[in-house]
Amino acid sequence: MKTADKLQQELENIFVGRPWYGTPISTIITQGNWIAAYDKLPGSVHSIAHIMLHMIGWTEEVISRLQGNQASDPARGDWPEPGEGSEQKWQQLVIDLDEANSNLIKAMQALPDNKWDELINDQRGLGEPVTTYKGLIYGFIQHQIYHAGQIALLNRMNHVN
Repeated sequence: MKTADKLQQELENIFVGRPWYGTPISTIITQGNWIAAYDKLPGSVHSIAHIMLHMIGWTEEVISRLQGNQASDPARGDWPEPGEGSEQKWQQLVIDLDEANSNLIKAMQALPDNKWDELINDQRGLGEPVTTYKGLIYGFIQHQIYHAGQIALLNRMNHVN
């Protein structure tokens, strides 16, 4: 099995499969409603919509890195503000995350198998690159699981399953 296929399997498992930790991300993000998604609860740093925009932005940045571009913060910013919420805006965020993941899988499949253990193009003052393309995807998966956990907690605080 190609490296891209193995990593795709891992990524799909956390989003729509049966991950070891429990509920897949696609289920976690759709458990609540748009009002809860845009509500910043007392004591919370971010709303669900804010976290979703962050997740989308980093998905896009990982795609850019897989394409050989210099590592940087996401083009839309690390924590872009979600603005005023609406049902339509919330549904678009859910679609955007799904599309970003589809685009990530395409970028993963486009990377030749012999490149996965090469260092990414990362010259952000660290002296030399710190991870491989494979490490980038594993780190990204961890990132998405972490933020899915935050969303799950916010869902509970909003009295959503």
